[in-house]
Amino acid sequence: MTRAELLEIIRNGENSGVEFKRDTIEGHVLARELVALANLEGGTVLLGVEDDGSISGITQPKLEEWVMSICRDKIRPGLIPFYERIKDVELGKDVTVIQVSRGYTVHTLWHHNKNAYFIRVGSQTREPTPQELERLFQQRGDLRLELRPISAATMADLDMRRLRNYFTYIRNQEVPDEHDEQGWKNLLFNTEMIVEGGITIAAILLFGRTPHRFLPQAGIDAFAFSGKEKDYTARERAYFSGPMTPLLTSVGEPFEPGLLEQTFAFVQRNIGVTGGLEPGGLRRLQERFDYPGEAVREAIINALIHRDYLLSGTNIELSIYEDRMEIISPGRLPNGITPTRMLTGCRATRNQLIKDVMRDYRYLEHSGMGVPRKIVKYMKEHNGTDPEFSEEGEFFTVRLLKGKPQ
Repeated sequence: MTRAELLEIIRNGENSGVEFKRDTIEGHVLARELVALANLEGGTVLLGVEDDGSISGITQPKLEEWVMSICRDKIRPGLIPFYERIKDVELGKDVTVIQVSRGYTVHTLWHHNKNAYFIRVGSQTREPTPQELERLFQQRGDLRLELRPISAATMADLDMRRLRNYFTYIRNQEVPDEHDEQGWKNLLFNTEMIVEGGITIAAILLFGRTPHRFLPQAGIDAFAFSGKEKDYTARERAYFSGPMTPLLTSVGEPFEPGLLEQTFAFVQRNIGVTGGLEPGGLRRLQERFDYPGEAVREAIINALIHRDYLLSGTNIELSIYEDRMEIISPGRLPNGITPTRMLTGCRATRNQLIKDVMRDYRYLEHSGMGVPRKIVKYMKEHNGTDPEFSEEGEFFTVRLLKGKPQ
């Protein structure tokens, strides 16, 4: 870093990624700031700079050794920062630059024989709330929210018909007698539907009788608008809830629909369809919907599988407009995935168990290439348009354009 670059950073002041400190602070204070930065997106601590941006300079001897010791002894897991000393930022006053990258795991401050968590909130370093900490672990891949137990849920809250259906017809395995509660508990424990502490979020979402009772955000809000913008006078609006999985007949046909089937039926009755008779009027042409079914199904199932169920108070939203369809899923893409990487088939999931079970029902490809092979491919074949994928704040949107049939 040049002196000019450093002065520009100082001139802009503290922010989410920059902190000013004297070099006389206690070691645990520096560790706390570095932990918070690493738990966000990484950042820089400038030693020898006051809160108001004035230069106080470096006074401490063997500063580099002191900083490196703190990063190894006071931070868990330890950090290896980039360390640099910029000389004569002002006459006779040096400034030390300590830079840390975004942590691959969640870091803690080790002080007074205990771990403490810190996050960056604007230009402030704070202890996270339980919800913020849980999301932090989830973002780093250290926590699978779907395996969190719901303490209030009991076996009576699971649809045993669907569970028997799943293990018998989908997994082709023997199941305990319907009155053998312990046998069922053992089976569900071994398949992560139950953990120490109770029935998991995944089990309730997949096989719960009324998932919204425990997870009000587990449904889908669906709208069909006549124009190109949202309107209070929607042609149809609906709320879909219930288990993700369908109840199948012995030959594999849905007897009671799951969330996907309910939502897809809404789409089918609210999008245009073309047909008519062949020239001569002898045979009817095959009906053709405004959007290819394979692409729509893939977009809906991806929203169900990958949404962040820790974000309460908001459902998945599906909206049909005159010129497009949008599926908005709460939560940013997981584990470093970006819209661009999705198009190449890059695979990562937030809810692995939910994904595995829905793949067992053959809703998903085993290769994890649903976005390029289904959404992109079928939209191009159907009307030559490219689907749009975007992240805005805490939401991920898939946008399918109506276009003109090819």
